[in-house]
Order: sequence, then structure tokens, then C-alpha cells
Amino acid sequence: MLTQDTKQRNWQPIIKAFEAVVGKNGVVQRREELITYECDGLTSYRQRPAVVVLPRTTEQIAALVKICNKYAVTFIARGSGTGLSGGALPSVDSVLIVTSLMRQILSVDLDNQRIVVQPGVINSWVTQTVSGAGFYYAPDPSSQIICSIGGNVAENSGGVHCLKYGVTTNHVLGLKIVTPTGEILDLGGQVPEMPGYDLTGVFVGSEGTLGIATEITLRILKSAESICVLLADFTSVEAAGASVSDIISAGIIPGGMEMMDNISINAVEDVVATNCYPRDATAILLVEIDGLDVEVEVNKQRVAEICQKNGARNVTSASDPETRLKLWKGRKAAFAAAGHLSPDYYVQDGVIPRTQLPYVLQEIEALSEKFGYKIANVFHAGDGNLHPLILFDNSIPGALEKVEEVGGEILKLCVKVGGSISGEHGIGADKKCYMPDMFSDTDLETMQWVRQVFNPQGLANPDKIFPTPRTCGEAANTSMKQFAGVEKF
Repeated sequence: MLTQDTKQRNWQPIIKAFEAVVGKNGVVQRREELITYECDGLTSYRQRPAVVVLPRTTEQIAALVKICNKYAVTFIARGSGTGLSGGALPSVDSVLIVTSLMRQILSVDLDNQRIVVQPGVINSWVTQTVSGAGFYYAPDPSSQIICSIGGNVAENSGGVHCLKYGVTTNHVLGLKIVTPTGEILDLGGQVPEMPGYDLTGVFVGSEGTLGIATEITLRILKSAESICVLLADFTSVEAAGASVSDIISAGIIPGGMEMMDNISINAVEDVVATNCYPRDATAILLVEIDGLDVEVEVNKQRVAEICQKNGARNVTSASDPETRLKLWKGRKAAFAAAGHLSPDYYVQDGVIPRTQLPYVLQEIEALSEKFGYKIANVFHAGDGNLHPLILFDNSIPGALEKVEEVGGEILKLCVKVGGSISGEHGIGADKKCYMPDMFSDTDLETMQWVRQVFNPQGLANPDKIFPTPRTCGEAANTSMKQFAGVEKF
């Protein structure tokens, strides 16, 4: 059963070819079943794919991609569908290649601190697999219990611990990929810093436009001897921001350093009930110190002193695993908790220099007052990765367009102060209109050259990352109408 959008194309020979590769159970084509795949975590825009295929091996993906090339059909790779920038949003008349059945951990090499996984493996499973031997996988997005490694590679995901240990690209040693023409290639290798071009670095974060990762070699780390989490609460966001800068200036690099404002604090306590976050605080700072016992003990005291010097009302600490997990539980649940504050919310993802935190947060508050929408702020304070959540009601006509405008103003503000329009959520369909605010025409053209080398027919995840038309002014005003047939909610 085909959707209305796909009646112009004769899909029967294509579907039969797909079934020959993955079997009838590996092809989804019924309209009611395709609803599941019509958007990723950016639910404001929906477009049903024509067909969904569910491969289990590299060879099957290569065969599926070759079929797409034969029939000139666009295809989009999708993992768990937790992305927040519309990176896995289907195009009209497209095939969705979903890797969620590719969930095997292929090999574990503790001696050399690496693990090889398929793209459908869930992020938290990697740590669970090696934690008994005293290892862990550092990149830990808030969605780590449901997001897949393949999606993390596509978006170059970060997480709480990216301040000290880096984002996904810093932990990917090698990749087996299927190119947009159906070739199987090996990028990188078993060790860091392989000689030659860094094609692994080019691929990670390319959002499915350069191919599909089918096997991923990850670097795992030895667990720290000692870990301590501090919670400091403040009566002003400026004081919390100053503490962030002062901690880094003191030469201390925490494993993670997160900030939440009052709206987020109360949302989390309403939903998760950690009973750890003071509801009357204007902002809280979570700081995780890890390393050798003596190092943690010294830095714990130094961090506490810095926070108190900047006006922290209270500084508490926890070293036992249960309490540490409880302190982090609220931060990890912040996005979900925001859903209880309003019928809908729109989350952005920008990066700013740490020293600009107080100024940018003041400007975000001014935008909140100007447009009349509450904005909850949750962010990776240590590396300046902001996640403002704009609260609104999508049932009100024109509300989505307004909050998109607010989000755009926040991204432009990030660029203005020397930052970036994305820290870890990617560009996707959501932020491509703001690429010209950060990059020149020459920059964008150069990026397209790289894309065309891998993706000469433009079949792999088209209409993502790069603005169309080039100025994107019209596209920004019409709010993604360039996606013909995309249903807006």
C-alpha cells in the first residue's frame, strides 16, 4: 500500500528488488506502518517515506543502495530516530534505510581499548558491555539509553562528558561504510591517527550525506580511580556563569560541567523528584571531577571555593555511585521534563565562548520577553553548548513560526559572539537556513565539493545541511516550504 505522495512512481519493481535483499518482513510499505518513520525527534515536520527497509548486514545495505541508484531513488539513513534537527526527516518519494536491527557488538578488545559495533547498537550498551572490566564509553548524550551509535556518528553527538573527553569524533577509530553509490569502504583503522587523509573525521558528523556507517570501531576508556559530583546553587545566572569560567581558568578540567536555570530545575523536580535541586535557586551548576584519588580530593575543594567566591549559597558533593547517579538523573531528564511545562517545546543547540555566558543568557531572556515565550535553559556549561527550550502551544496558529524565529535569533546571537550554530544536534533540515550566517559562499561551495565526491547523484539524504536557495531568506520565512509535501504540525 503506497502513500499518496508516491503514486506517480511505479514502486512495485523497486519493492520486489528490496524484498529479494532483506525479505518481505524487511520491507515496510503499509501507510499506517510508515507513520512511525515520518519524523525524527524534530516532530514539527513530518513526511512519510515511500518505503522503509530494515537491513541486518553491510552487504544488504550495499545492495539496497545500489537498487536506489539503479532507479534514481533518494534514500535517508535512520537509526533510533532521536535526532533533534530533522536529519532523518524523509524526503518526498524517498526510501528510509533503518539500521535499528543492526544491533550486534562484533568484537571487544580490552587490551587495546576498542570495541566494534553495528550502527543500531544503543549508546549505553557500549558502556554496559565493558563496565565489568573497568571500562566505559565517554560520549553520553542525554538520550543515551535510546539513541544509536550510528546516529551518534552521523550527528557527531556530544554529551555531559564531552568537555574533558571530547565528542563522538574523538572516540571513533575506524568505520566500515557503504557509499552513496553502493561501494563498501573501510575508513580509519584500529589505532588513532592513521596516516593519510582523515576521511573518518570527514565522515563523522556528515549526517548521512556521505554514506551509511555499518561497522564502527570505538575507543573505550579506563574508568577513573575516583569520581565526585558537586552541586552548587546560585541566586543569579551570572554568578553561575562566572564560576564556570573561573573553574576552567584555574586549570581544572572537569569530566562534566552542566548548568540549569530555575525553570528547568522545577520541571525536573516535578517529574523526576530527585529532591536534590533547590527549587528557589536561579541556577545550579553540576561539576563532575574525576581522576586519581588525590587529584579529585584537591580539585573538589578548589571547585567548591571558586563557587562560594562567586556567591554560591550551598555546595554539596557526592562520591558514592548511587548519589552521583541521582544528581545526574535530573539533568539527563531535563528535555523530557520540559514536556510537562507546556504542550510543546522547540529546542535549539548553539555554542558560545564560556566567557560570553552571562551576556548571552541576558539576551535570551530579552528575546523571551520580546516574543512572549518562556525559555528554559539547560546546557553543557563547560564547553558553552547551549540548549534553550522555547515553550509554546503548537495548536495556536502561527506559534511554531514565531518560536522558530526566536530559535533563529538565538543561533545568530551565538555566531555574533564567536560561537557556532550547532554543538551536537547537527544541522539537518532545521538549521540549514542559518549556515550562511556562519559560513561564506566559498565555504559552502567547498563543502559541497566534498559532498559531491562521495554523493555524485545527490541521492543520499538530500535537502539537508546546505541552504536552498543559497541565501535561504525565502526558505526561512516560509519555514521549510522547500520540502514539497512536508506536513507541518
